[in-house]
Amino acid sequence: MKRALAALLCCVGLAQADGVRPSREFLSPELRAQQDDPSRHPGWLWVDDGEALWRAGERSCQSCHGDIAGMAGVAARYPAVAADGALLNLELRIERCREEHQGAPRFGYEGQALLSLTAAIAQRSRGLPMSVPVDGAAAPFLERGREFYATRQGQLNLSCGQCHDENAGRRLRGDVISNGLGTGYPAYRLEWNTLGSLHRRLRACSLGVRAEQLPLGGADYLALELFLAHRARGLPVETPGLRR
Repeated sequence: MKRALAALLCCVGLAQADGVRPSREFLSPELRAQQDDPSRHPGWLWVDDGEALWRAGERSCQSCHGDIAGMAGVAARYPAVAADGALLNLELRIERCREEHQGAPRFGYEGQALLSLTAAIAQRSRGLPMSVPVDGAAAPFLERGREFYATRQGQLNLSCGQCHDENAGRRLRGDVISNGLGTGYPAYRLEWNTLGSLHRRLRACSLGVRAEQLPLGGADYLALELFLAHRARGLPVETPGLRR
């Protein structure tokens, strides 16, 4: 009985810790060590492929932007509002560049090429603090994302915050509930056995509470992504993350 009470108090203490914590702090020591070791982290295979894509072709990303090392800090500032007023995450910015500047068709959301290139660009911001702009044109999107995060959804009638704020640190089906940040995505999830985007994970969350799964790259998930990025301000980018 005493052990059970101590374990419960430990979970409560973890959930009440000051502020939002980096996602890596919710990983087991083994997963954390694997995430930090490129030689043991399968997600780095996508990073390597993405770096090759960056250099590929006459109208390559490199021909316009230079070496991919120059992308340091970019992922820490996304999602961002484009000049035409659209909210774009890193994936959609890449897709727009493909069409408008390379004259090439889109890769397609959740396709391996887009995941690889996104992971390679985001990896250049690994360890840098999140700092998405949320004023001006971004403000309405931020509020839309905040509202989505706080709204109860699905047959289980749960909001994002009920899991990732009120129950952060507790266990759910053998996993530890984190603060629900997107700082590690694209991430390699063991349950997927592949790399996947944040929006794939959001769809899984929607399914988990028996709510409607929204389109990849859809407006509500984009607004939520911006809100999650704002919640993570000052915390490090972890891409490519490793998750259960």
